Amino acid sequence: MVSSSLPESLLQEQVGRVRVLTLNRPQKKNAINDALWIAIREAFRSAAEDESVACVVLTGAGDSFSAGVDLSSFGGTPGEEPHPFESAARAVAEFDKPLLVAARGVAVGGGATVLFHADVVYAGASLRLRLPFASLGLAPEWASSYMLQANIGAQRAAELFYTAEWINAEKALALGIVAHVVDDADLLDYAMERARQIAQWPVSSLREIKHCLRLPHRAAIDAAFVAEEAAMARQAGSADNIEALTAFLEKRPPRWDSSD
Repeated sequence: MVSSSLPESLLQEQVGRVRVLTLNRPQKKNAINDALWIAIREAFRSAAEDESVACVVLTGAGDSFSAGVDLSSFGGTPGEEPHPFESAARAVAEFDKPLLVAARGVAVGGGATVLFHADVVYAGASLRLRLPFASLGLAPEWASSYMLQANIGAQRAAELFYTAEWINAEKALALGIVAHVVDDADLLDYAMERARQIAQWPVSSLREIKHCLRLPHRAAIDAAFVAEEAAMARQAGSADNIEALTAFLEKRPPRWDSSD
């Protein structure tokens, strides 16, 4: 284990030149609260600076990768520091070494959009993804409005955002969201073996390869972050967003505008 001041909600382990980060709120399906956002930010910044780290593997404890944002983390008081989501998302997007993700079970919202910033995603057979933003009266985040269409094409990305449908592992593989699907029990071992193959090479070379791969997308990623932040500010707390959350709590279909 590496020494760490990170909270227990994010486990950190060094295996050779591979840093393993594990979202560790299994009782909440690894929903991300304030402390975990900050831990993610600090862990990725640390891994970027640490020359003993050649590759990072991100995974989730328990039976799911992440249910996304813990809604209770957005109950801040006006005048407090900015919510740590944006800086955490930026730290992942700007990470300059290979990032592999091993995901199984539920991956929703931010638990799905983080996958688009991985260099390679390995999925367990139980993986189920969802981009629920339309159904919540919200806008995309984590630069996903650009990253998903860059990964799978504009029409396919638009369909997934507009429908907010569930995507199983087989469909995620067919779309190109994930690179390989393996049995859940073998998932982490498979990802670690791939990570070790990558980590044998010089960090300087791995950094330069990632720089070359990401450079053509950098301006578009930055623009997506800015556009999404503005869109989310307009939608969060809007009448549609409130209706979506109220309907969810009341276990009924939402009534948009004047619809019955």
